[in-house]
This record gives sequence, C-alpha cells and structure tokens, in this order.
Amino acid sequence: MTRGQFVSWVAKPAVFAVLLVPLGLLSYDALTGGLSANPIEDLLHRTGRWGLKILILSLAITPLRRVTGWSILVRFRRMTGLFAFFYLCLHFSIYLGLDQFFSLSEIVADVAKRPYITVGFVTLMLLVPLAITSTKRMVKWMGGKRWTRLHSLVYVAAFGGFLHFLWAVKADTRDPTVYGLALALLLAARLPLWRKQPGSRRVPA
Repeated sequence: MTRGQFVSWVAKPAVFAVLLVPLGLLSYDALTGGLSANPIEDLLHRTGRWGLKILILSLAITPLRRVTGWSILVRFRRMTGLFAFFYLCLHFSIYLGLDQFFSLSEIVADVAKRPYITVGFVTLMLLVPLAITSTKRMVKWMGGKRWTRLHSLVYVAAFGGFLHFLWAVKADTRDPTVYGLALALLLAARLPLWRKQPGSRRVPA
C-alpha cells in the first residue's frame, strides 16, 4: 500500500469517524435522556463548543506541519475545516428551529437584546464562502493569491467565535479564555508566513 493509498483508504476515514464522535455522543444523549435539565441549551452549547474546537484544530494543522515536517497533515485540513462548519451550522440551526421556532420577530428581539448572537451569525456567514471555495477546483479558478487572501478570513471567523462564546457565558470565562489563548498562539505562529514578501507565487497553507 502506497502512502497516498494509506491516507485515502485508512487515515482519512479514521479522521472522518473521529470527527463524527461528538455528533454520535450528542445524538445518543438526546435519544436516551442524557441531556441536561435544559436540553435545548445543552444542544446549543455542545454543538457550538465542538464547532469552535474543531475550527481551532483546523488552524493548528499548518503550524504543526511546519514544526514536525509532516506534510501529510495538509491532507486533513479541508476535512477538519468543513466539519467545524458543519457543527457551527448545526449550532445555528438548533437556535433557529428549537430555540426560536423560526420566528423572525423573536430572533430580531433576541439579537437586539443579546449582541453576542449577532457576532455568532456574522462569524457563520464569514465561513460560508470559505466552505464553498475549499475545493482544489476553486483554488485554480480563483488563483492562489486571491484564494489565500479570502481564506485568511478564517482567523477573523475564529476570533468572532471566541467573542461569541465569551459573551455568551457571561460569568465563567475559563473555557473561552483557553480557546482565546490557543487562537492567540496560532496567530503568532502565522506571523512569519504573513510577513513573507508578496511576490511569492506559493500558496501559503
């Protein structure tokens, strides 16, 4: 078995299965009564946290590849990023359907009362074009420079997710603080790449 075959037939399916574990656990708890006394809030918190965790994990792939020299890690970046988008879409869908019952007036009132919801919505909208343009065909169609510039917005989205989480928890800020520190470290790790001369034709990871 070649290295490429191992990645395609073994490693990628294994990572795919691992990234589905949070959904499986959430579904199991929902079906067996394992959620908290406020099940909708529990669903919102768990999907939102997993979305942010996986998003930060996707941002960690490039620095980890640079440190370890394991170029194979790049093969998992797109999958990881799309799973983060999936969990965040699920988070937003639960808010729209189960929490607000698709009531536009209730959503508008909620946004006016709780600005962190606006930040969360903007964050999700920033991720939409990144998910759409994540394929190799889109990279070729857009050109490496424009594609890289667009996908740098993932750091803005990650910061928006952190801010949304921080404002949502209000009192106990320990968890969002950990996520914020992880994001700050990843931003610091990216600085050497962003400082490279703009004339390079290489597409930064």
